[in-house]
Amino acid sequence: MKNIKLISWNVNGIRAIAKKGFHDWIKKENPDILCLQETKAWKEQLDDSLINIDEYTSYFSEASRKGYSGTAIYTKEKPIEIKYGIGKEEFDSEGRFVIAEYPEFILFNIYFPNGKAREERLKYKMNFYEAFQNYVVDLKNKGKNIIICGDVNTAHKEIDLARPKPNSKVSGFLPMEREWIDRFLAAGFIDTLRMFNNKPEIYTWWDMISRARERNVGWRIDYFFISESLRKNITNAYTLPNVMGSDHCPIGIEIKI
Repeated sequence: MKNIKLISWNVNGIRAIAKKGFHDWIKKENPDILCLQETKAWKEQLDDSLINIDEYTSYFSEASRKGYSGTAIYTKEKPIEIKYGIGKEEFDSEGRFVIAEYPEFILFNIYFPNGKAREERLKYKMNFYEAFQNYVVDLKNKGKNIIICGDVNTAHKEIDLARPKPNSKVSGFLPMEREWIDRFLAAGFIDTLRMFNNKPEIYTWWDMISRARERNVGWRIDYFFISESLRKNITNAYTLPNVMGSDHCPIGIEIKI
């Protein structure tokens, strides 16, 4: 068996993070697989230093609109297959998926929609959740091991954000969003961080305008989920709150395969 280290990070712009020590951080952290969300760039807009990082093969999923959304995977082991969607154009066109199949598991790197802007986007977000769940549960039911990571854009429980009551009517902590996570976990998936740490005040996103990070007034909206079939394989799950450069911090897991 080998121990694999996976890290996920909403970088809030890959070109911006590249100017903030991104390459040095990758070298230091040395993940086997790195998943990024909200890259905000087409591959043609990136210089070679971001496309070809030593030891890694990179895959980029782009939104049809420039400077919006986007996901990427850097991986030391080349996947068997890469997909950039779940076969539904309304969701696939925003560059929110990179799906990498390996011999031991299928990895979903996803930037889930934000529902705060307007009612239509909240509806889009909820439809996205359901379509994704149907797709991934079907794979799980076929006997596939599943790892899912990314910015889910919802805090699950009151422990997962600093100020639950004032945010109970805000998208990202609405009852319907939280109930979807309940349903998703009940369908046979695990929130990996809570396997190892049930403490409060563990957050992954902080509002930059109010400088909330300095006071740790945050939300935990970034996750690693695994299918129940991998429960015995996971050896660690954690956040990296001291890594700066984005309004999110990276999160990680270690898994023996």
